[in-house]
Amino acid sequence: MSYRVIYKDIGQKDYKETWDYQTDIFKRLVDSKKPATVSGESDQYTLPGTLIFVEHPHVYTLGKSGSENNLLLDLIQLKAKDASFYRTDRGGDITYHGPGQIVGYPIFDLDIIKIGLKEYIYRLEDAIIRTVNEFGVTASRLNGGTGVWLDPEIAGKARKICAIGVKASKYVTMHGFAFNVNTDLTYFNNINPCGFTDKGVTSLLNELGTRQDFESVKDKVKRNLQVVFDLKWIKE
Repeated sequence: MSYRVIYKDIGQKDYKETWDYQTDIFKRLVDSKKPATVSGESDQYTLPGTLIFVEHPHVYTLGKSGSENNLLLDLIQLKAKDASFYRTDRGGDITYHGPGQIVGYPIFDLDIIKIGLKEYIYRLEDAIIRTVNEFGVTASRLNGGTGVWLDPEIAGKARKICAIGVKASKYVTMHGFAFNVNTDLTYFNNINPCGFTDKGVTSLLNELGTRQDFESVKDKVKRNLQVVFDLKWIKE
């Protein structure tokens, strides 16, 4: 049975406002869970999942196990770059969000989908890999690291095109992925992305040499997420 999900494209929105917004949805889904959900019975009376697409102003976010030493700017320099910084409750280390980047926050009940957290991350990666491959660019995974990469095993060439950092409670997820489409990659020069000092970052713009139709790329990501998770879009 397909997993019922409400899709919300909220456009450009402040990181903290969006974090509060998804936290509210996350808490309502966690609080609504009943023993029947865990036992695998019908999900028709449970709350649906939610998929949020958003584009943030310049912001650096740090995962709960990350090190602030991977942010290479002080507060004055952050302000000069019109950027903000937040320590979050997601997994992973430091990353950057900004214009031209598709940020996706799936708030899914993995009990209903019947997968664990490792498989969930694998499927997020798979959706982005499928999307990147549609542009004639070969993307894959990095052994020992999350996210989607190009040339991951080639020393000096490995570069990340999509970062992933999630949180889960009672098998309900929040936070998600950040896919570089037309992103200004110079902002990554101010951090050690995801804690790596020997690997780079890239975007579709950087790989293809031309700016991409942002809405078209979003449609592709949405479609590939629907396929890999077997989603059924419903109205709120």
